[in-house]
Amino acid sequence: MTGAGGWVPPGKNCGVCGAATCEEFTRLLKENKRSLADCPFYSDKGNFSASPGDIKANYGDSDILGNPFDFILHPLPGEPSARKIVLPFRPDMTEELEIVKGDLVLGRPQGAGCPVQHVLSVIEADYLTGVLTTHVVSPLLARERCDEVKNVSAYHIIGFEGIAQTVKKEPEFGRRQRFLPGFCMMYLAHTGVVNMVLENSYGTHTRVEDIRI
Repeated sequence: MTGAGGWVPPGKNCGVCGAATCEEFTRLLKENKRSLADCPFYSDKGNFSASPGDIKANYGDSDILGNPFDFILHPLPGEPSARKIVLPFRPDMTEELEIVKGDLVLGRPQGAGCPVQHVLSVIEADYLTGVLTTHVVSPLLARERCDEVKNVSAYHIIGFEGIAQTVKKEPEFGRRQRFLPGFCMMYLAHTGVVNMVLENSYGTHTRVEDIRI
């Protein structure tokens, strides 16, 4: 799925460009019915130019299988995606690979059964537990910085943290609820136990753990 000049759309299927999917956008590019500038993630420098607040994805009230969401988890202000907290299957790899803030980590959330390999940008790395706090970013960054990527192969999803947009039911502390992490490539509902709900000026800051798909 390659666009003009070898640029690859991010696969987020956000719909901002007017196409339903990145694959359709690529086809429209080749037919000269869309331009690269129509994609909010495109930059002539090869990186994604849009700030997180500028990216508006269109979500329904249920996932690809028809399962309804209680809420959708959006990024915190100034961040590219909801925070994703993960634990490598071998927690010692966090220290062994000397993973630090700013590193790119490659792996698949195998414990949750997700078939999609993710590229994660590290916010914080805890050598004691092996836990990594991250943002999900585009595979394009991994291709550009392939010599720097640290591969943990497989990891458990510990939790997500972001701003909750209520769809069916607002986040409730201590309750297992169905939610969608914003920009999820599979567009599948996740479930998790809400263990933090903070009302802030920018929205309902929410953390969800014990993730299942």
